[in-house]
Amino acid sequence: MDPLGAPSQFVDVDSLPGWTDAYEAKQLDSHQNPIEKAQVDIRSPFPYRKDINAKVILWKGDVALLNCTAIVNTSNESLTDKNPVSESIFMHAGPDLRDELQKLKGCRTGEAKLTKGFNLAARFIIHTVGPKYKSRYRTAAESSLYSCYRNVLQLAKEQAMCSIGFCVINSLKRCYPLEDATHIALRTVRRFLEIHGETLEKVVFAVSELEEATYQKLLPLYFPRSLEEEIQSLPYLPADIGNAEGEPVVPERQIRITEKPGVPDDASDEEGLEADLSFIGSHAFARMEGDVDKQRRLILQGQLSEAALQKQHQRNYNRWLCQARAEDLSDIASLKALYQTGVDNCGRTVMVVVGRNIPVTLIDMEKALLYFIHVMDHIAVKEYVLVYFHTLTNDYNQLDSNFLKKLYDVVDAKYKRNLKALYFVHPTFRSKVSAWFFTTFTVSGLKDKIHYVESLQQLFTAIPPEQIDLPPFVLEYDARENGPYYSSYPPSPDL
Repeated sequence: MDPLGAPSQFVDVDSLPGWTDAYEAKQLDSHQNPIEKAQVDIRSPFPYRKDINAKVILWKGDVALLNCTAIVNTSNESLTDKNPVSESIFMHAGPDLRDELQKLKGCRTGEAKLTKGFNLAARFIIHTVGPKYKSRYRTAAESSLYSCYRNVLQLAKEQAMCSIGFCVINSLKRCYPLEDATHIALRTVRRFLEIHGETLEKVVFAVSELEEATYQKLLPLYFPRSLEEEIQSLPYLPADIGNAEGEPVVPERQIRITEKPGVPDDASDEEGLEADLSFIGSHAFARMEGDVDKQRRLILQGQLSEAALQKQHQRNYNRWLCQARAEDLSDIASLKALYQTGVDNCGRTVMVVVGRNIPVTLIDMEKALLYFIHVMDHIAVKEYVLVYFHTLTNDYNQLDSNFLKKLYDVVDAKYKRNLKALYFVHPTFRSKVSAWFFTTFTVSGLKDKIHYVESLQQLFTAIPPEQIDLPPFVLEYDARENGPYYSSYPPSPDL
């Protein structure tokens, strides 16, 4: 209550519900059994952390009304911007704020400067200047926006602040895409809390109604509230998740200068140098690779080293992965032609491909390739098996050898290394011949991994029936051709 007895318009951050509160209540109502850590094979780079989540609040409201140690004001270089956030802060802080800002003599893009809160409930205001966004200067804009959040947090740490209220720093006037900016904001705060979490008790993201949906969608990627949510969010993380502090990774800037270039002290140093060089920029100058055109001629002539070829292939795959994560692939996903199911007798992840669900002549096969990469990238980091159902496919479902060759050439080495078996279910004579020619003359290293499976009973000796989701038409076909199957078969690691 204020001195006149009227309700205060300011909002105490301690009274706001935390990021996990509504979620935990929903989980209790649904009576779901939580996943144990031991059951999770693949972890997100932003793993479930209850202690970090407890510090985070998403609040739809005016940041100027927050009662916390400091709030953030987004402005221009002269600190005179007229946007809804700034105008509300000026209105509630009173005229003394403008006088104080004149003493600061402006603020550069990406920097953060501190003033008192004056008539606000917040003790301090941290002023920062977000970048103007142009697609051709995207890298510079990302770095500047990261600097805004990072410098605000650093200032809060230096001033021993307990709580901070963030507005959305990328204002509409500066044309920064909201979703791109939100990724940077959330991952920067997440990384800061991982390293300096003991210095802050509360971080509030104060958003408008227009911004709330985007924050609700992206917060689980960086602040998952359970192991289930962590696993579900993993495929939706962008290709660039920044470095250990959330800073955007700019390969061209990662030039490594050694004490004795080209003269390793011993074999182990050479290995370390090789590992470090993998993070250097991809252009010729940064990598000190010489003439790019000459390299391309050497590739054509078959004279480039195996290591150089592998690095070029990795860069190419990363471009495909980045595109796969940015593209809308919902039309391909709806086909249900590729999906993850259980594990085989050896505990390896089972991926299913349903040939009949791939209308080759009706879909964009490049998008199909992107979808395969999008789904498989985090699966292929560990050993896995593929089950391909050739059941009842026809000419409209046949993947031609050119597409398969392109797929094999594009995917990362981990796909080939960790693929332990490919079960070819219900093959025809024609498909066996095609597969033999493909694995003999087109690609290498795949022939020994293919197992032709004539019946589901044979498949179940390698993969328990309860560990694989079978399309109904596959069951019907197998029952018609091979007789009904039963759910209990003696386990065997091989077909």
